Amino acid sequence: MTRHIAYLTGQYPRATDTFIQREVAALRAQGFTVDTATIRATDAHHHVGPEQKAEHAATFAVMKSTLNPIRLLAAHFAMLRTRPRDWFATARLALQTRPPGIKTTIRQVAYFLEAGVLAHHLRQKGVTHLHNHFADSSCSVAMLMSQMSGIPYSLTMHGPGIFFEPMHWRIDEKIARAAFVACISHFCRAQGMFFSDPAHWNRLKIVHCGVDPARYGQDADRAYAKRVLFVGRLDAVKGVPLLLEAMAALREQHPDAVLTVVGDGPHRARLETQADDLGLAADFVGYKSQDDVATILAASDLLVLPSFAEGVPVVLMEAMAARLPVIASQVAGVGELVETGVNGFTIPAGDLDSLIARMDQLLSDPALCARMGAAGQMRVAEQFDINTEARWLGELLQASLAGTLPKGLGSHC
Repeated sequence: MTRHIAYLTGQYPRATDTFIQREVAALRAQGFTVDTATIRATDAHHHVGPEQKAEHAATFAVMKSTLNPIRLLAAHFAMLRTRPRDWFATARLALQTRPPGIKTTIRQVAYFLEAGVLAHHLRQKGVTHLHNHFADSSCSVAMLMSQMSGIPYSLTMHGPGIFFEPMHWRIDEKIARAAFVACISHFCRAQGMFFSDPAHWNRLKIVHCGVDPARYGQDADRAYAKRVLFVGRLDAVKGVPLLLEAMAALREQHPDAVLTVVGDGPHRARLETQADDLGLAADFVGYKSQDDVATILAASDLLVLPSFAEGVPVVLMEAMAARLPVIASQVAGVGELVETGVNGFTIPAGDLDSLIARMDQLLSDPALCARMGAAGQMRVAEQFDINTEARWLGELLQASLAGTLPKGLGSHC
């Protein structure tokens, strides 16, 4: 049985989604041939290391080919000639699953055109299965591609944004047509169950995003220096303004505490201005490669992620693997990773007072940080090791190609 599959997402490779890259690498290590595709090509600021640069060079850009009239017409003519009934059925499916409104209808037409280009590309490459990350627009293309080409697809469903507009993105239809759905948490799976027919619940499996624990080893006896870290996209959803306010509020009790902000995004300039206005010596260092992030984690003492919405953030796994205690908002599946009082603290999202209190507790107690860091490292090794999760995903892919699925929910369930 062939093990030639493809991966698709909206933007790949992307500095904020290195977990997808790790998953692809782990599947290749299992013997899968994995071609990568992206709807939109990423620009240079996402290619922060040799791994990303190599992936970018080898990734098929769907939109770029769709915007080429010759490639677009050739792809759709080929699909119409070889699979005419499926081509017309895909056009009907695109219309039936379009959200209301003129703009969204135009987007749906674009998804249909992209689906034809992708279908032709995958058939030429001999791909037998497509796996898509995220259930929004790229998954719309994946679903239409599957109908047009006959190539089955699966998806990794993350959330939480997708659950704010489930019928806009037709989660029900995508789950019904998928070979299986990899849910990143029990919370995510429950949302999928809520928005889909019970007849399809057996397709909803738990596949954690993961990290390679060996990459984040750290000396347990190193000096504690109150180095606070944030890693993530600098966007409104991440709640970074609260972290800056908390650092300012703690300045009197912890004048030696320092903050490093790793990441970039539309709010970076605003956040840098806020830090200056608060008199904080926050170090904004932009996007960093996986190796650089591992180095920065090894030189930090705690990680704070005060987001307003999340799935199960991979950066928390990275920090815990590096023996850091974490503080994170209690949203979505975060509580399935962070056990408050054991390997970190969860706080109510948006609660500045709770954030200040928990940061003060960790900044005041190096021994507590060490205990939580050790517990976090163990938690990640046991349940969020990318190699274990990718083996389970490989089992799902192989079984689905054979026309069946394992009965278990996940590698630890």
